Amino acid sequence: MSRVRRLLVPAACAALAAGALGGGAAVAAPGVPAADHTLPKNTRFYVDPEAGAARQAVTDLKAGKVQDALRMAQLASWPQAIWLDYGTPAEIRKVVQRTMLAARATGTVPVFVLYNVTGRDCSFYSAGGADSPEEYRAWVQGVADGIGTGRAAVIVEPDGLALLPKDCPEGDPDGTRTEERYANVRAAVDIMEAEPKTSVYLDGGSSNWQPVGELAGRLLKANLAKTQGFALNVSNYQPTDQLNRYATWVSECVWYATAGPAEARGRTDACASQYYSPAAPNDGRPGNAVEFADPSTWKWTDAWFDQVVGAPPVKDLTHYVLDNSRNGQGAWVPPAGKYTDAEPWCNAPGRGIGVRPTANTGRPLADAYLYVKTIGESDGTCHRGTAGPVDPEYGIEDPAAGAWWPEFAHTLAANASPALTFNTGR
Repeated sequence: MSRVRRLLVPAACAALAAGALGGGAAVAAPGVPAADHTLPKNTRFYVDPEAGAARQAVTDLKAGKVQDALRMAQLASWPQAIWLDYGTPAEIRKVVQRTMLAARATGTVPVFVLYNVTGRDCSFYSAGGADSPEEYRAWVQGVADGIGTGRAAVIVEPDGLALLPKDCPEGDPDGTRTEERYANVRAAVDIMEAEPKTSVYLDGGSSNWQPVGELAGRLLKANLAKTQGFALNVSNYQPTDQLNRYATWVSECVWYATAGPAEARGRTDACASQYYSPAAPNDGRPGNAVEFADPSTWKWTDAWFDQVVGAPPVKDLTHYVLDNSRNGQGAWVPPAGKYTDAEPWCNAPGRGIGVRPTANTGRPLADAYLYVKTIGESDGTCHRGTAGPVDPEYGIEDPAAGAWWPEFAHTLAANASPALTFNTGR
């Protein structure tokens, strides 16, 4: 990006904000950083002035689309995570260092997403990653070196545990690649936790994916105990209330299998899941269809945890963060029978931005609500079981995974719940 563009983007957004608010917004004083890995409740998260929404605001303003520009400027005023999925160790270190310096100047905390693990996303839309474990670990070290002693939050490898190599269509017959994935994730945890004020969260997929006990077991195997917790709903659309419920079960299942009664030690598979019913205690397998995770049956899961696990001490339970970037309207329910594979997780139509980013969630286990997925970036070229290349829900070929999609950004912003406003920094 040119120097002119770097200056133009934040200036244009600031001008739009000033016009809407009647003057410059006050910025809260930065909180005193904690001297450990715990994310402080008064954390304000870093806003990238060069994010996609900021650039779109400039484009819309130049085109005379004032209302569109205003909407994108509102979106650009809210913090979103910065995805790291490229570069050499030296290159990524410099990128992270620049962000850390900018965050320090504004008294804010950046959220970074590590998304470069070997064999990432099977052969799906976001396939890629480092060529070898050695390359990956050197790259992660570059990120850690860039963070240094500053305060940052890091989400480790979206889908990296929920979609293990053994879950891929081609499978992993001898388990070698699956064990390599676990080893890579554990190494990433060790490297990031070596920095004194980095809060690390292992990605765990979403509430309509892996059963509670399965996810709990995978998190534990990936060294959950060394982290600050886990992350849910990255790039997904599940509603916040359901995510909090599911996350609490996962946390209680971890406690049950590690600190509960002797007969439960190591038995995360014994935990009731979001697919549970009394008639078949472990009935239901994870899948992409929304109806597989039916919240109307979750009373049975609640009852199981109440009766079997009881009320573990809150101080002993694992914490978590949630991605609310696209869940304001909840998950998309595809028309019944319309598609052989509706791909409801892929560029879901009619969705909206959810609850604003904050580290003061009002829930003892929820460390933060975040915007992790870059709002306005495509999930991939969704075909929904058709021959493609057109996405039948949009009538066009969707942009490639990670590409900026202005129409998608505007839809998400227009459908935000609560309605989108400017972030005043308070």
